[in-house]
Amino acid sequence: MIFKSIFYSFFILVFFIGCSSDEHKEEQHHEKEHIHWGYTGKGAPEHWGALKPEFAMCSKGKMQTPINIIPTKDVRLRPLHFDYQAPATTIINNGHSIQVNVAPGSTLRVNGVTYELKQFHFHTPSENHVVNHEFALEAHFVHATHNGDLAVVAVMFEEGRENRALQKIWSHFPKQKNKEIPINLSEREIFSLMPRIKDYFTFMGSLTTPPCSENVKWIVLKTPMSISSEQVHKFFRVFGHPNNRPIQPTNNRVIYE
Repeated sequence: MIFKSIFYSFFILVFFIGCSSDEHKEEQHHEKEHIHWGYTGKGAPEHWGALKPEFAMCSKGKMQTPINIIPTKDVRLRPLHFDYQAPATTIINNGHSIQVNVAPGSTLRVNGVTYELKQFHFHTPSENHVVNHEFALEAHFVHATHNGDLAVVAVMFEEGRENRALQKIWSHFPKQKNKEIPINLSEREIFSLMPRIKDYFTFMGSLTTPPCSENVKWIVLKTPMSISSEQVHKFFRVFGHPNNRPIQPTNNRVIYE
């Protein structure tokens, strides 16, 4: 009888320990599920690949962006053909950047492929470096084909004079996250955010944010634009921290110029 009592007591103890352990694992699982990707803390770039299965490329990919651009092949690159014919429609603080959405109708043609401009957004400091040089700000103009292939045109901004083209966007920073507000920005004003001389570096890479999908065509314009320190600080204050992903391994990729 005493042996039975001891046996049942032991069984109940093991059962509750097992339940407690399972509950703890369940809590950890849910806690992990609720971590949103970002640039600080548990959602920082070094953790992106583990946050969700669909983010695995962020840690396992071999053609990730940003990179330190050191050209490996000097060739005669074909010129970029921009035909921006549509205005920006809305601006949004998506929690990771300030993004400006563009109406359909603006295109980029490169190497016989036509991409349509979808949106552009900003990172500070720059995500890509050029021969070890980090810039104050980087703009990404995201283009896509009808099949969903992506081409990102990156424009670097060096600290100096105030940028009037940026100022209109900076004066419309949304006060609330994830709420689109209208913005009146013409196609000419969008195009003025790029340098007149459009010599460029190009390489294959990835999105710089989750899910870090690869096979993205990167076009980094060589000539930087100007931005004042006040404009940089105003953007920085929106998030209170940098919103750039660290430099990723080049892994012997060819970088053309």
